[in-house]
Amino acid sequence: MKWWEVFLELYTITITRQFGSMGQAIARQMAQMLGIEYYDREILEKVSEQTGLMMSTIKDEEERAQNRFGFMRFPLGRQTTDMQDKIFKVQEQIILELAEQQSCIIVGRCADYILRDFPNAVNIYIYAPEEDRLHNCIERFDMSEREAKSMIQDVDEARIAYHMRYAGYMPDDVKHKDILINSSFLGVEGTAQYLCECVKERFHINE
Repeated sequence: MKWWEVFLELYTITITRQFGSMGQAIARQMAQMLGIEYYDREILEKVSEQTGLMMSTIKDEEERAQNRFGFMRFPLGRQTTDMQDKIFKVQEQIILELAEQQSCIIVGRCADYILRDFPNAVNIYIYAPEEDRLHNCIERFDMSEREAKSMIQDVDEARIAYHMRYAGYMPDDVKHKDILINSSFLGVEGTAQYLCECVKERFHINE
């Protein structure tokens, strides 16, 4: 098999999601079902390795935006845009390299935009009605209703601002998405299974 034939067999799935829609859990299940790698915070570890920035420095940027549940209100730290820009530039190269080296799932971090010219990328947006997102936050993340409502609003706003800053379009812009799916319709496992079937069909993957 020639090197270019190997490249054509590789594919990347990008997951953009609303907070509380269980997009991260769905992405993890998809990676397991498809037998491919999963990347989320792992990308920050690679940023640390390549830049020499201490993980503690990167974590400090995150902690300024986290509450007791560990969720980032402002991805990579909204208060320090210079540091955010530096991290984004490095992570952009990392995401491109990951997509060229292996089939994988990448959650967030404007991967849909970064891989806009990648031929074998499937860009997915996961959403859910607010009442279902509230239920997920309360039942799965042990939040109060008040905390859940605040987190949904704050994190969604932050993700939109982050995506607009670097991609220049909304996270749910249909012009840049292949699939938009309501995760409450089939649940976490059902949504993961359905999306895996779509990916297999798209890339002619046999069991």
